[in-house]
Amino acid sequence: MPGIASLDDYASLSAALASGELWQIIALSLTVSLSATAVAAILGLPLGVALAIWYFPGRHFLILAANALLGLPPAVVGLALYLLLSGSGPLGFLGLLFTPGAMVLAQAVLALPIVTALAHRAAEDLWAGYGDALMDLGANKLRAVPALIAMGRLSMLTAALAGFGRTVSEVGAILVIGGNIAGYTRTMTTAIVLETSKGDLPLALGLGLVLIGLTVMISAAAFGLAGRSSA
Repeated sequence: MPGIASLDDYASLSAALASGELWQIIALSLTVSLSATAVAAILGLPLGVALAIWYFPGRHFLILAANALLGLPPAVVGLALYLLLSGSGPLGFLGLLFTPGAMVLAQAVLALPIVTALAHRAAEDLWAGYGDALMDLGANKLRAVPALIAMGRLSMLTAALAGFGRTVSEVGAILVIGGNIAGYTRTMTTAIVLETSKGDLPLALGLGLVLIGLTVMISAAAFGLAGRSSA
C-alpha cells in the first residue's frame, strides 16, 4: 500500500542517516573532494596568474588547453589513470589504484583546468589595471603572482569553489579507479549511483540532499569568511 510503503521508505532513510556507515561515506567524500580541490588550487591559481602576466612561446596553447579541458570527460580521465596506475602501468609501483589517493588524483586532474582558466581570466583584468603600478613599486613578475592572487581573492575563491563543485559531484572517474568499495572508497556520489541501481530511491534522494546541503554550506562559509576578511 502507498501509505505503508512511504512509512517504510521514511524508516529506511532515517536508519541510513543515523548509521555510522553513512557518516563514514560523508567524511570520505569531503576529505577526497577538499583534498583534490586544495591540490588544484595550489597548482592552478599560480599557473593561471602566471599565464596572465608572462609571455613565452607556447603560452597561447596553454591558455587554449586550460579552457578546452574545462569539460574533460570523467570516465576517460578515470580510464587514463587506471592504465597509468594499474599493476602493468608505469605508475603501478605506487599502489594507488582503488585507494582514496587515486580518487584525489582523478578529481584534482578534473578540477585543475577549471581553476587555472578562471584564475587566468581574473588575473588578466588585474594585471591590465595594476601591473604597471606593481612594477613601479619594485615588484618583479614572480612577486606579482601572490600579490595578484591576494588582490583578486574573491575571484580566486570563485575559481577554487568551481573546482570544488567539479570534485564533489564527480562519479565516473572515481568509479573507475576507486572501485566503490564499501567502507574504503565509497563516496556520496557513488553511493547514490549504487542505491539508485538497487531501487532504493529514498536513500539515494536523502544522500543527494545531504550532498547539496554540504556543498552549499561550504561555499557559503567560504564566501562569508572571504567577505569578512575584505571588509
